[in-house]
Amino acid sequence: MNAMSYGDMQKVLMDELRLMHYPIAIKYFFDQAELDAFKAEKEYYLPAKALTFCQAELGARMEGITVLMGPEQLGCSNAKCGFGWKEIDAAEIKGHLKYVRDLEQAEKFVRSKPRLSGKLLAVAVSPLADTMFAPDVVHFYCDNMQAYHLVVDWMAALDKHPLRPNMTINSAACAGNVHVFNTGEANVFLACSGSYNAGKTERGEINVGIPGADIGKVVAQLMARKEATGGAALTRSGHPFPGADICKNCPLIVFKKGKAPAEADS
Repeated sequence: MNAMSYGDMQKVLMDELRLMHYPIAIKYFFDQAELDAFKAEKEYYLPAKALTFCQAELGARMEGITVLMGPEQLGCSNAKCGFGWKEIDAAEIKGHLKYVRDLEQAEKFVRSKPRLSGKLLAVAVSPLADTMFAPDVVHFYCDNMQAYHLVVDWMAALDKHPLRPNMTINSAACAGNVHVFNTGEANVFLACSGSYNAGKTERGEINVGIPGADIGKVVAQLMARKEATGGAALTRSGHPFPGADICKNCPLIVFKKGKAPAEADS
């Protein structure tokens, strides 16, 4: 299979998995020259006001634009800690008390969250088709069966099984994708209380993070399955829809043509 462009990959993923949102290409900038090149060559948007990271992703996944965030554009202390733009302080720990038993456990949990190492300069989020650089992570907001297809194809393509997700209290979209970047492993994780409302996941979307280096392999595995079976669906082999809501081989779900209604008595 010839190497596909990121635009081709996005089209396959949108069409075959029936995604509602564009896959998000995440780029973490640690190199000033690379960031300067991005600013010089790429059309991008800056948040007009400081936003959470999951709010910035709305631009990429819903509006189809590229959003660039530096420390001054990020208004979420959880994400700032995860990106290394803020130290874990007493206020951050105290802010997690509602999730846990006591202050000691709050500190333990906060300090165990994934964090970027090195000096992060900025982070950009784009629809996958519009990414300028090879993405560090590709982040999907999807439903249960779309998530299942993505992670199963990642496991098959990389020959890794089982998947070991990493999920934290709070910090879903930010820390969940930092984990993918730090480990080079796919991740599937639920919305946190912040991303549920701030990041607009009221439809119950599930998060999937795929290492950017692996996204082409995932798409190739999806296409190989489709060629072998005639459809991309894992739930119903040979069918196109990835999450057909019907019981497999259930003897109760059988339909027979009924008789024509009898003529009414005169």
